[in-house]
Amino acid sequence: MRSHLLVSLLSLLLAIGHEITGEGVDRKPNFVLMMVDDMGIGDVGCYGNDTVRTPNIDRLASEGVKLTQHIAAAPLCTPSRAAFMTGRYAVRSGMGSTGRVQVLLFLGGSGGLPSSETTFAKRLQQQGYTTGLVGKWHLGVSCEQKGDHCHHPNQHGFSYFYGLPFTLFNDCVPGEGSDVLADLQHALRNLSMLLGVGLLTLVCVRVCGLFEVSLWLLVALFFFNVLTTAVWYMPFKLLPTWNCIIMRNQEVIEQPMTVDTLPQRLLGEAQNFIKRNADRPFLLFFSLAHIHTPLFKTPAFAGKSRHGRYGDNIEEVDWLIGKMTETVDSLGLSNNTLMYFTSDHGGHLEDADTQIGQKGGWNSIYKGGKAMGGWEGGIRVPGIFRWPGRLEAGRVVDEPTSLMDLYPTVKHLAQDTHPDRHLDGHNLMPLLEGKVERSEHEFMFHYCGIYLNAVRWHPPGSDSIFKIHFFTPNFSPPGAGGCYDTKVCLCHGEHVTHHNPPLLYDLFHDPSESRPLTPDTEPRYAEILEETAKAVERHQNTLKDLDSHTNTHGTSSQMTWEKILWRPWLQPCCGTFPFCGCKEGATHI
Repeated sequence: MRSHLLVSLLSLLLAIGHEITGEGVDRKPNFVLMMVDDMGIGDVGCYGNDTVRTPNIDRLASEGVKLTQHIAAAPLCTPSRAAFMTGRYAVRSGMGSTGRVQVLLFLGGSGGLPSSETTFAKRLQQQGYTTGLVGKWHLGVSCEQKGDHCHHPNQHGFSYFYGLPFTLFNDCVPGEGSDVLADLQHALRNLSMLLGVGLLTLVCVRVCGLFEVSLWLLVALFFFNVLTTAVWYMPFKLLPTWNCIIMRNQEVIEQPMTVDTLPQRLLGEAQNFIKRNADRPFLLFFSLAHIHTPLFKTPAFAGKSRHGRYGDNIEEVDWLIGKMTETVDSLGLSNNTLMYFTSDHGGHLEDADTQIGQKGGWNSIYKGGKAMGGWEGGIRVPGIFRWPGRLEAGRVVDEPTSLMDLYPTVKHLAQDTHPDRHLDGHNLMPLLEGKVERSEHEFMFHYCGIYLNAVRWHPPGSDSIFKIHFFTPNFSPPGAGGCYDTKVCLCHGEHVTHHNPPLLYDLFHDPSESRPLTPDTEPRYAEILEETAKAVERHQNTLKDLDSHTNTHGTSSQMTWEKILWRPWLQPCCGTFPFCGCKEGATHI
């Protein structure tokens, strides 16, 4: 009896000591960051959509803080995600494009997020956090040889990675067409066929004796035809094998991947990561494969929305977000977990076909979309933070904020006070908690590739948010709302129109950017151009140490043809190259 009493007393004292030390009370917060791929801000109920059902995302907003002017640093996946991860404009890490190709195209390329860059995951890992990425990466894998994995998530601070080192794209599903250099594929295929027909014709002429054909000419044509066919077939026809893969950490576990079951597997991995780490500080980046095309056809959601397959996918996204929220809440973690929901950029307006209809997002009243430089529709995205007990429920923030703000925000909350590089994001907590009313983003810079496309200015003491465009993409056909001929707008040469003086809008009064201001309609016109020019000069002074990051000749640019194009010796593979193939949970095939 006495021994039982002593054990009970000891247990009570240990419990009291546990509370006194603050463990469990003052524990560093957890982070669950959820990013959708290509979602338009107009696709979500709490941002004004009343025809697509998003109750779970709406609930996050009602229980937390909704940002109405949350801005991506770029209107395309690779540069936007590089900026999000590092808190810095993509041009600083060499992840901005100089020409036609604006995102990474092959897992067998050598470009990617440089090892010299620091992600928020790496900072938190150094603070004792367990860090995980489930889903899409699209920031490269290897540099010089297969397996060096210099760009891999594990090398950028993520203790655990499960998902797509590339992205979900049309080539992953038979019958959906190709996203990768389709015109080049077409030209190479036609050249190969033409050479084949020509070679066969000359062989027939020689055999029939119609006239003399040099044997050396036939041999040269044969080898040229083989080379042309290989250049076309190997990298392009086998894209599902090369790019559509799943990795767990640094091992390829499925090649090519089974797309139909991908949403359930990603959700399960994300939930299990939270459950495994519920008793320690963790950061999870749940990077969804939705709603980038090809669109999913999950039976539970197929045909249930009012907007075809695209609407079905939005409602599936909402269900996935609901399951993530449910997991956090069921484990009793909600009061110590900052949950965040966003998209990497705006919806893809041009993506549609006659069978499915619209396959890209709705950007509400905002002009433009994915890959359209600084037009608001391509860079204004949902931004929702929930942290019960810390953030006021139902709060709305109309100030300019950025995806790049996540880096300094999580760093601050993780109590990381170590010196850092030049950051372009700002700690959001004072704004989210209502301790300040003004954003620290007086100026924001909008890039189209490596080219400074537009600048927004939120003058002190004013509600106005002025935005000037130095150039704008040329829509095709003329007068359309996007680049329908090419499916993606480009940022250089004949593909853009430069404006002198720049186009000027006041987003506070004209959020759809439909009424350019003039000296006659805006008294501050000259001042706006002058102050913006000074801000651009100050910003560009911070880029002077980048040297080669901002031109096509330097080795630091990650988006050159040399680094983007496929290299067989860098190709991730399960099995023996080129006979790559395996299914998750099975042996190599």
